[in-house]
Amino acid sequence: MANTESTGHALKAPFRSYELNESYDEMFETMASPRAPYQPLLESLIDMKPEEFRKRKQAADLSFLHQGITFTVYGRDEGTERIFPHDLLPRIITAKEWNKVERGLTQRIIALNEFLRDIYHEGRILSDGIIPREVVYTCKSFRRQMRGLHVAKNIYVTVVGTDLIRMPDGEFVVLEDNLRVPSGVSYMLTSREVMKRVFPELFRECRVQPIDQYAQALLATLRSLSPAGRSEPVIALLTPGVYNSAYFEHAFLARQMGIHLVEGRDLVVNNNFVYMRTTAGLERVDVIYRRIDDDFIDPLAFRPDSSLGVPGLFNSYRAGNVTLCNALGNGVADDKAMYAYVPAIIRYYLNERPILDNVETFLCSDPEQRQHVLVNLDKMVVKAVGESGGYGMLIGPHSTQKEREEFTRRIEADPRNYIAQPTIMLSRAPCYIDGQVEPRHVDLRPYILYGDKVTIVPGGLTRVALRKGSLVVNSSQGGGSKDTWVLQE
Repeated sequence: MANTESTGHALKAPFRSYELNESYDEMFETMASPRAPYQPLLESLIDMKPEEFRKRKQAADLSFLHQGITFTVYGRDEGTERIFPHDLLPRIITAKEWNKVERGLTQRIIALNEFLRDIYHEGRILSDGIIPREVVYTCKSFRRQMRGLHVAKNIYVTVVGTDLIRMPDGEFVVLEDNLRVPSGVSYMLTSREVMKRVFPELFRECRVQPIDQYAQALLATLRSLSPAGRSEPVIALLTPGVYNSAYFEHAFLARQMGIHLVEGRDLVVNNNFVYMRTTAGLERVDVIYRRIDDDFIDPLAFRPDSSLGVPGLFNSYRAGNVTLCNALGNGVADDKAMYAYVPAIIRYYLNERPILDNVETFLCSDPEQRQHVLVNLDKMVVKAVGESGGYGMLIGPHSTQKEREEFTRRIEADPRNYIAQPTIMLSRAPCYIDGQVEPRHVDLRPYILYGDKVTIVPGGLTRVALRKGSLVVNSSQGGGSKDTWVLQE
């Protein structure tokens, strides 16, 4: 519903079609009251001629194209390569807001790391009844091969991407954790470089905190986890190859860090040590930043049909001769059913209250909770615990009776595979759509590094549901991204 208070400069072009609803709006308290951090952006947009903005948008598109930041669309006559969807208007967060996010993410990642160490060793949290054993042991990502295996410095979660949303009251909460092979950081970094060139004056005026230190922070984190006695470790990024949708990111990060980009066929294991094939012969590899899922990492230990991994890699890992970042078996901690227990995990290991709340979550494996979900499907978001990218999901208020009946059958057939949450109206941020500024729903994925210390660069990837009214921000489902500006104090 439109806000009837709309008065003043906010009604000027290009804001004539801007409307507020029950969601938290990142730019406006009311249409007559823009939020203070957005004031410079608002004035810049009002003063800028449409033709000038189109030129800047075109310059940004060309920059993304020249860097190869594209995604593939099949079955289209006009070609398969498209610019990765992005919006030029930044999402702005104050230093005070960010300080709480940073503290909350640090707390969360330390607790989840301790949880992973515990369940693969003593299992105290299971013996004490905080988490039911069956929730852990029925998780498809639980790796029995990791039982009793000591990882470098007991760090399981080296690189994390945690998805946050802003509630209608303005508070950030955690929507989900990504502890396996989180992606998207290259879009955060390249988008920032483009924005600094396209809006240099606005960038300086807003006093935005830098993020260009991420690659060196990642490199330092990887180096800190090298096997004992390897003071000058050789580090490689292991990619599935050029046909992987995230290959641009793999190549980008390897180049930024100055490390080797390798595929499984480039590595060989001999006497439980990992070597890289080079023109000068074999060179030992000490740390592998893997961008390959557990199942495909070693055909001798996991899927025998994998051609992406390295035969014998797991034995070298188990012997402590190579470090894998992230550790294998992390998926048990970001399983969507396990998410419901994270507040209890924080209290158990740290004896602290969670700084960042979870979204209320119902486990369909619990008969009472399952019945509540089935009765209220039209109001719920239902997620399959093992799916990602916006797939395997029902958004109740936008669903048909037929879709709800289908999900009822799925839930009853395999309740452990589903969780449900109330439908939350994600906050909305201004986006430039066809010559007008309109609000679109957004979330936020900050990136956390954990080695000798926890490092979080100020910002993250703001993902945008570019389709009007959509709550799905994934690029595969019509979403895009925008730069995230965390302001200085």
